[in-house]
Amino acid sequence: MQIYAASYLLPVASPPIAGGALLIDGGRIVDTGTLAELRKLHSAPVREFPGCVIMPGLVNAHTHLELTHFPAWKLRKGVDYSPRTFVDWVIQVIKIRRALTYDELTHSLREGIYKSLECGTTTVGEILTDRSLVGTYLESRLSGRLFLEAIGQEPGRCAELLRSLQETLDGFEGDGMKSGLSPHAPYTLSPRFMQKVAGLAPLFSVPTAIHLAESPEESEFIHDSAGEIARTLYPFAGWGEFLPAPHRASPTAYLDALGVLTPMTTAIHCVHVTPHDAEILKKREVRVILCPRSNDRLVVGKAPAALFKKAGIPLALGTDSLASNDSLSMWDEMRFLLKAFPGTFSPAEALEMATLGAARALHLEHEAGSLEKGKRADFLVVKPTRPAAPESLAELLIEEGHIQQTFIGGEALGGAEIPLSG
Repeated sequence: MQIYAASYLLPVASPPIAGGALLIDGGRIVDTGTLAELRKLHSAPVREFPGCVIMPGLVNAHTHLELTHFPAWKLRKGVDYSPRTFVDWVIQVIKIRRALTYDELTHSLREGIYKSLECGTTTVGEILTDRSLVGTYLESRLSGRLFLEAIGQEPGRCAELLRSLQETLDGFEGDGMKSGLSPHAPYTLSPRFMQKVAGLAPLFSVPTAIHLAESPEESEFIHDSAGEIARTLYPFAGWGEFLPAPHRASPTAYLDALGVLTPMTTAIHCVHVTPHDAEILKKREVRVILCPRSNDRLVVGKAPAALFKKAGIPLALGTDSLASNDSLSMWDEMRFLLKAFPGTFSPAEALEMATLGAARALHLEHEAGSLEKGKRADFLVVKPTRPAAPESLAELLIEEGHIQQTFIGGEALGGAEIPLSG
């Protein structure tokens, strides 16, 4: 057993504790409280971090770590394609991915894992495209959920992929990493295949994560079967013969009509969502992951965050990938969120979206996201640049701070002090 103490303990699920401490045993949090309280109750050595804050490891609710080397691949692969629209960007990603080797993907993934840990992220919601990489995730120090991605229109190919998904779920053995399913988006799966993939989730007791209403092109396609997705993406993907009839609905209403929105569904992006769509998401108890920097980079718009808050829809935060973002830092994402939605979120709410809210979106709140008894001992020791009162602690940590140490399962990671800003 070991006690870790600091000037403040920031559990997230409860108010900050001045002079707070954690008792760790067997990689789990056994007790929390003030250092004085824990010393009275437990006989264990104490490691103190004066002037610091002990807080949960960050949870990046939406990542594609396989694409970490994407900026370098754009230069090295010589893909003669410059994206001007969202659909152009999707095609660029597809072209570059088709040229990659297994070794290149593995190196990229490992770099993504390293970058995540370096920034204090200990848990991720990862969209897994290449299932041969499962072992690399399981060998890493990261915990989280691997959402097995599904994309397809052609019936024979979809049936084959469905069998492969079942086999992977059957044989999935992870400790810190759990499994999930990701029917990619309303426009990349046929209606029947979307229902089939989503239907596997209750059979294997896993959640689903769906990219939803990310772009105006998606909304146009689902409603009218028109626009750039119909004219450019479908022919490029060889899906011309599978162009659907107009659904005359929003992407959210379309998925609801298919019956795939449930309390075990997490929707990613949700930029183009109407008040009626928000009512659907609330009624179906769907959680929403915002990726504001990615949306800004791809010029697809801003999610109606105030609408989600008013509707009482649980929110989380994710970085998406380096194909559409500048970093994998959740600190950068929180800072951008507060600037992009002034007055909508407090710093404490932003921090909650990057910890406990994100863990809930991944259905991992029993393991991560807050410092509570029984959870994994994944925590950060962060040193603010100046003293702060409890009510301004979250703001100071987000805007100014340095990670002194990262602990995963109660074990310290190596590495020097890491600045959180810049």
